[in-house]
Amino acid sequence: MAQQLQSINLVAPAFKGINTEDSPLAQDPSFAEIADNAVIDKRGRIAARKGHSVLTTTKTVLGTDSIRAIKEFRDDGGNTKIFSVGNNKIISGTTTLVDETPASYTITADNWKIVNFNDKIYFFQRGYEPLVYDNAGGSVVKLSTVSGAAGVSSAMYGNEVLAAYGRLWTADFTTNKSTVYWSDLLIGHDWSGGTSGSIDISKVWPDGYDEIVSLAAHNGLLIIFGKHSIVVYQGAEAPATMTLSDTVAGIGCVDRDTVQYTGTDVLFLSHTGLKSFSRAIQEKSMPISSLSGNITKDIISALQTENTFFRSAYSPEEGFYLLTFVGQDNTYCFDVRGTTENGSYRVTRWPSTGFTAYTRLEDGTFYIGTSEGISEYTGYQDNGLGYRFKYYSPSLTFGDSSRVKILKKLKPTLVGANNATVFLKWAYDFQGTYATAEFTVGDQITGFFGESEYTTVEFTGGALTNQRSLNATGYGTSVVVGLEAEIDGSQLSLQEINVMALIGKLL
Repeated sequence: MAQQLQSINLVAPAFKGINTEDSPLAQDPSFAEIADNAVIDKRGRIAARKGHSVLTTTKTVLGTDSIRAIKEFRDDGGNTKIFSVGNNKIISGTTTLVDETPASYTITADNWKIVNFNDKIYFFQRGYEPLVYDNAGGSVVKLSTVSGAAGVSSAMYGNEVLAAYGRLWTADFTTNKSTVYWSDLLIGHDWSGGTSGSIDISKVWPDGYDEIVSLAAHNGLLIIFGKHSIVVYQGAEAPATMTLSDTVAGIGCVDRDTVQYTGTDVLFLSHTGLKSFSRAIQEKSMPISSLSGNITKDIISALQTENTFFRSAYSPEEGFYLLTFVGQDNTYCFDVRGTTENGSYRVTRWPSTGFTAYTRLEDGTFYIGTSEGISEYTGYQDNGLGYRFKYYSPSLTFGDSSRVKILKKLKPTLVGANNATVFLKWAYDFQGTYATAEFTVGDQITGFFGESEYTTVEFTGGALTNQRSLNATGYGTSVVVGLEAEIDGSQLSLQEINVMALIGKLL
């Protein structure tokens, strides 16, 4: 009996993101085993991430260090200024970095939390007197030196600061892990007068003892994240009379800098993966689902290596939450516009970027901190250089893992990718050795591998759709298909891959 030629059409391959939890042989082809330097675009396709364009030209004050935090100062008069920290300094500017550290103020750590509040910008870090800048003063100064400052003592030099409900809130002190302080109404430098105050939650922790890691605000609630639990107060607009609303045991926050407010929810990293505050409240009586459920083992493994230096960001414009394990130089990009069947966000990975800080400006511009200074997330080069996009499918069996498959043709369809060098790859039976066919998009070559190339204009948007048909070789019971591309100035989206194979005999 003649062998039967079959076709698997991988439409929008990897639109569900990476799945490293399930067996590759049991996975839906809409998942990916690898999706590096990728995002899920607005049309549901796996695509190359944007690059970063370095804005900084003079970075003497940074030395060989990296930017560790960035924040935009903006007051009601329309004055703006970019502040960052690194090399144990408070820094301003983007093109030229300027040392703004107050005189006679020694810094030996760069774990600052920076917030805007009432026409000022504040800097908090455990064990350090808080700093403040306003445009009228024109310089960064100690909080205690501000006119009318009250109650700014070493006892409340917190590691966490939150601007919410007309006040500053701080917690996580060197010797006090269960007290939250709040400033006077609209006065971020007054911590003992007016309606300022504090609350000790040491008797409120649901499991008896915990330590405050982070604070968040949502719908009139004050959310207090411990390492292993969550405490929620309602009526935070009037903190002196706020009341305990809820507690969640068995789930907490790994680090302050993983918490991001999305406008409708609060995301944070727990010891078992990325979580949602809303889900934690709704599901506290049952197993709490994870937004990183498709890569849980990867997250837990990363946490075992790194537990001190995290960075995260949320961008509504890009539709992602970024989580960076800085010490490992590894970033997970969670697409927040939808979830897979198990309730997890679609996720891709950005390895070896050197990204160490993020901030979103008021106009939606997204800034990144690196050892080169401050960059903008834009274009399709990293500081003028190309980077590698990678996609690899799960193992494909054509519905029958007992029969031999003989690949005949692979037909990828790309959107964009003008002049990109593309490497189509395939391997059988988990061998790990890939055959490769290389081509360049946009060269208009015909007769490539015995097949003609044609290019059409996509109906919506004007980006070029480039289709190739390449001969393939080899055989096995399962096959993995991959596509890598050098991204060097042009966007790329992978629209589909058509896999054609002869289905052979039973093993």
